[in-house]
Amino acid sequence: MKYADSKVVFREIPDEVTLAINISNCPVKCPGCHSSYLVNDVGEPLDYAALSSLIESNPGITCVSFMGGDGEPRLIHEFAKWIKSTYKGLKVGWYSGRDLDNARQNLDVLDYVKVGPFIDEYGPLDNPNTNQRFYAVTQTPDGPKLEDWTKKFLKKFI
Repeated sequence: MKYADSKVVFREIPDEVTLAINISNCPVKCPGCHSSYLVNDVGEPLDYAALSSLIESNPGITCVSFMGGDGEPRLIHEFAKWIKSTYKGLKVGWYSGRDLDNARQNLDVLDYVKVGPFIDEYGPLDNPNTNQRFYAVTQTPDGPKLEDWTKKFLKKFI
């Protein structure tokens, strides 16, 4: 798995200061994707050393979000589990272009998950017609519970 770049962002995960790591070699290839360069096999290898360096060079973050990684969901799971055990209190999110059924295998280590391919006619999360969904994940003794937070992304008009 490779990552093309990373940025500290404030809108990807509500109420979090998020280190967004853009994973390349996306197999979903949504037409109209705003990050179409991520379909290419570009960037640097993402391993524990690189992940640690990215996290530690961004003090003040409260969350790490993998933007993609649908080609290797097992690695997303391993990295999320490692972050949770190594950086206590740091939350983890995953933006997947696949549906919720495909993301379920990783819910036990996530705090947030966005699912659904980008479909231009429905728009992104801030469009009331979006097909995509964003969930907060709570870990319970009965397994992960999802709360739909999609509406938190809707634009406010004055």
